[in-house]
Amino acid sequence: MAGDHFSGHAVDYAKFRPGYPAALFDWIAAQTPGHDLAWDCGCGNGQASVPLATHFRRVAATDFSAEQIAQATPHPRIDYRAVPAEASGLPDGCADVVTIAQALHWFDFDRFYAEVRRVVKPGGAIVAWTYQLLRAEPAIDTVLADFYTHTLGPHWPPERKWVDLAYRGMPFPFEKIATPQFEIRLQWSLADLLAYLGTWSATQRYRKAEGRDPLTALDERLAPAWGEGVREIVWPIAIKAGRV
Repeated sequence: MAGDHFSGHAVDYAKFRPGYPAALFDWIAAQTPGHDLAWDCGCGNGQASVPLATHFRRVAATDFSAEQIAQATPHPRIDYRAVPAEASGLPDGCADVVTIAQALHWFDFDRFYAEVRRVVKPGGAIVAWTYQLLRAEPAIDTVLADFYTHTLGPHWPPERKWVDLAYRGMPFPFEKIATPQFEIRLQWSLADLLAYLGTWSATQRYRKAEGRDPLTALDERLAPAWGEGVREIVWPIAIKAGRV
C-alpha cells in the first residue's frame, strides 16, 4: 500500500467527508447471491461500512490507519480492524463482496487482488469506487479547478492520477459487471466546503511544505462567487465492479 495520507487528520476526515447514496448500497447488495459477510477494505471511519451493515449480516471493516479506525462509527454488526489491505487476516472464501470506497488507488494492486481472490467466495463481487472533483456552479467550478490543478497540483500523491482518470485504465483483472451512474449531492455552505477541502491529502501536504494554509486565499476567491447561504455540491462517482 502507498503511504498513509490521512491518519494525521482522521478527526476532520470523519467530520467533513461526504457520505454515499443509499442507492449505491442497494445495487451492491443486488450483485451478491449471499449476504452473510461484506469486507469493506480501506474503510476509513466507516462511511461505507455502516450502510453495508443494513444489507449484510456482518461487515469486516479494515483500514491501514489505526487513527481512522479510532474515529469509526460503532455498529453491532461491524468488526473494525487496523490491518493492511493486502493482508486482511480474514479466512479463505468468507466474503460475499469486497468494497473499496475512495481507496483502491492507494493499494498494491497485485498483492491486493490476490488477497481478494483468497477472501471472496467464488462468484462473489468486488466493487470499488471513487468520487471525482466536485462541481457546484460555473463560477465556483472555475476557481476550484484552478485550486485543484495549479495550487495543489505539485502536492498530490502520484496515485491520485487514477481518481482524475475515473479509474479508467486501472489494472482490474476481474469479469466486468456493468454499473449504473451514481452521484453524491449535498447542500453545503462555503464553510462546509472549505472544511472538506482541508481533508484533501494535497492540502495537508501543502500546509507542511509551504508553511501556510492555501484555503485562506481560496476563501477570498470563492466568497464573491458563492455569496450567502448554501449551494448544491455534486460529486460524480466512478465505479469498477467485477465478479471474483
